[in-house]
Amino acid sequence: MDIGFWVSFGESTIRGATPLLLACLAGLYSERSGVFDIGLEGKILAAAFTGAAAGVLLGSAWLALLAAVIVSVFFALVHGLACITFRGNQIVSGVAINFLAAGLSAVIGNVLFRMGGRTPPLGDARFTEVPNYFEGVPVLDSIWSLFFTHSIFVFLAFGAVPLTWYVLFRTRFGLRLRAVGENPAAVDTAGISVTLMRYQAVIVCGVLCGLAGATISMALNAGFVNNMSAGRGFIALAALIFAKWRPVQAMLACLLFGFLDAAEARLQGRELWLIGEVPVQLMQAMPYILVVVLLAGFIGQARAPKAGGVPYVKER
Repeated sequence: MDIGFWVSFGESTIRGATPLLLACLAGLYSERSGVFDIGLEGKILAAAFTGAAAGVLLGSAWLALLAAVIVSVFFALVHGLACITFRGNQIVSGVAINFLAAGLSAVIGNVLFRMGGRTPPLGDARFTEVPNYFEGVPVLDSIWSLFFTHSIFVFLAFGAVPLTWYVLFRTRFGLRLRAVGENPAAVDTAGISVTLMRYQAVIVCGVLCGLAGATISMALNAGFVNNMSAGRGFIALAALIFAKWRPVQAMLACLLFGFLDAAEARLQGRELWLIGEVPVQLMQAMPYILVVVLLAGFIGQARAPKAGGVPYVKER
């Protein structure tokens, strides 16, 4: 295997980790505020469909991205309304959003395009990669290709990691957000609105899920197909637990899952030392096997925010 293979492998790892990282950071904001969000998968799927459908109908990648984010935020606000305002069960609400997004994307897609829920190819309404300006130049060609020949979503996702760390641990907003997830009564006593803080976290979650969905249908692919999120929302939740609700560790966990996703396509049919030919079925199952193995107890104690999943009732 030459250097070109490993550069290509690294590119695929980074691209595959991008939607996972955006979704993982989305869950990080929401769950740090005390709102568990099983509905990441549904918001990603809804955003992926909306971005692709709007790109086809409007012909503009940026307008399509805006539409994807708006729809994702709408679903996030529905979840917030059910869990924060009406104090509903957060798990049930998240599962309902997943089913709703899967059903609506298929039905509306079929009504609009008559293609069994799929959308036509996006054409120019797709986010393309940064060109390789050093093509053919030794060393620089590989470095630029590995780290910079990506779509805008890659830079947004990995740039959001230090930004999230700074917001959570170095700003007043982050301090209040973490406090709401740990002891909302104390925050309320200090005169800070628990409801407002949680809604702000839910909106940020919706924006990031919208970017994750748009990444899948408008950058990694050139259109939408049914259930194309392929469990990324659930894998992002597993990565979040693996990272113990911390942004830098979340990035590393998502890169690990991105590596396995890239290996599925790159190592199938190849002969590996001491292993022989890699079975296709094994590579396809590896990301999900890793989720089970990690959550079975190989990550140590992962303590969720104390007030997570518990509706806050203001004392009178």
